[in-house]
Amino acid sequence: MNVPRFPHAASLTALRPALAGTLLVLGLAGTQAGAQTLVAINEPKLPFTVSLPKSWLGVNFNDGAAGISVVSAKAPPATLMRLLYSPKGGAAPTPAGEFSKFEQGVKSTGAAIQQTASRTVGYGGVNGVERSYTLTHPKGKLNMRVWYGVGAKNLYSFQLTDTPQRFSAASATFSKVLASVKFR
Repeated sequence: MNVPRFPHAASLTALRPALAGTLLVLGLAGTQAGAQTLVAINEPKLPFTVSLPKSWLGVNFNDGAAGISVVSAKAPPATLMRLLYSPKGGAAPTPAGEFSKFEQGVKSTGAAIQQTASRTVGYGGVNGVERSYTLTHPKGKLNMRVWYGVGAKNLYSFQLTDTPQRFSAASATFSKVLASVKFR
């Protein structure tokens, strides 16, 4: 598996517009993301360990984000997972504040975003909030799950994006990935 390393940390706030644009070019058809064999990733530069789908590919969007981004295929359409982090640097971020910035970033691309669910949930010992969304843009619709957690040193943003047709299978895989997360 090709998992890129991101030794530089960027503010997740600065990432919003780039991420929103990336999400809108994913495409709208393709193979299922479910029933994946997971393999452990233990990259010392990351503040967490995680197990990711074996056949997925690492991708670098050159957006300055620190963490891991993987796709289910080399070309769109593909399921996208991003497990990102940003040092808090003395700030006191909150999931609510980060979701507000995220939603505004998506809207700034011209896409419509509708929250479909929200829950408080922790992964790997870090508590946070997870929301589900439907994004509507000129090429169609995408579904997302986004989790923000605030650890002792970092803000975490874990995201899944896929088409409505494939989202259920992709979401099941994402749940397994999230269950494997262990923070250092």
